[in-house]
Order: sequence, then C-alpha cells, then structure tokens
Amino acid sequence: MLDYLKIGGIISTHGLKGEVKVFPTTQDVHRYDVLDKAYIETDEGRMPVHVERVRYFKNLVIVKFRDLDRIEAVEGYVKHDLYVSREDAIELKENEYFVGDVIGLLTITDDGRELGILDDVLETGANDVYVIKTKEKPQREILLPAIPDVILKICPEEGYMKVHMLPGLE
Repeated sequence: MLDYLKIGGIISTHGLKGEVKVFPTTQDVHRYDVLDKAYIETDEGRMPVHVERVRYFKNLVIVKFRDLDRIEAVEGYVKHDLYVSREDAIELKENEYFVGDVIGLLTITDDGRELGILDDVLETGANDVYVIKTKEKPQREILLPAIPDVILKICPEEGYMKVHMLPGLE
C-alpha cells in the first residue's frame, strides 16, 4: 500500500501571486476544500506545502500555497504531481479503494486462472473499467467492468483481485 496518494498534477501557474492550476485526479474534487498539507513531487523528493486557499475554475482547481507568493516561486513546479499522505487522505466507504492501491494487483479468476496484472483504471460515466495486462506472449489487455458481477474480491494487503469472467469479457 502506498504511503502517498496522488491527488492531481500542476499544469500551469495562474496569475502573478503564486497560484497554480491543478488538474485533479481525485474522484471528489471538493476534497481540496479540506486540504491543509500536500506534497509536490520534485527531483529531490516530495516537498511539503501548506494550502492557503483553493478555488475552482471549470475542471481545474486553483491552489495557493502558503509562503509561495510570487509566480517565480511556483513556476518550477509546473508538470509536477501533487500528493497527500495516507493519514491525510479522505475516508473511503466500504468496498472503495484508492487507485494506487489496486494498480499492480495480480488478477485471478474464480476458477483459479491467473489473468495478469491490473495495470490501469479507466473512469467512465457508468463504472470504472480495470485494464488487465496478461502474462501471455504477445501480451494483451483485458478490460473488466468494475461491477459486483465481475469483481468478486479485492485484497490489496494480500496483492490480488479475484474476478468472475462473464461471457464475452476475454
């Protein structure tokens, strides 16, 4: 399980007073309303920053970090990711998981076959879709809808996900 969870990517500066535009990668964009401490991924490691204020513009979050008051102070962070520590992450409901915790899980079927590794999560309007990279050569992708009829059990602590292959999924 990851110690830090990605919540967005800094895509540009905004104005001259140290604000940045963040493309959120969290399901609940308003989690930024309660965000106090975050970390910017830099070449030297994760740099802690404190959020002074946030506002929303279209599909972006405009964030002002405390003590970074000029455009020159933040322009070096453009194209860097923004993280929170697991302790500061939002509470999940039952049977909800952070994407970072499920990526890399071994995917096995309910009849014991190893399908491959969960490689990506696609967010669609109806439900998420899990992208499984097979172990066979040539490697291929299997797309599994994240619905209860298909995803039977997710065990990040044990490193696997159990699925039921409905007709037409393979």
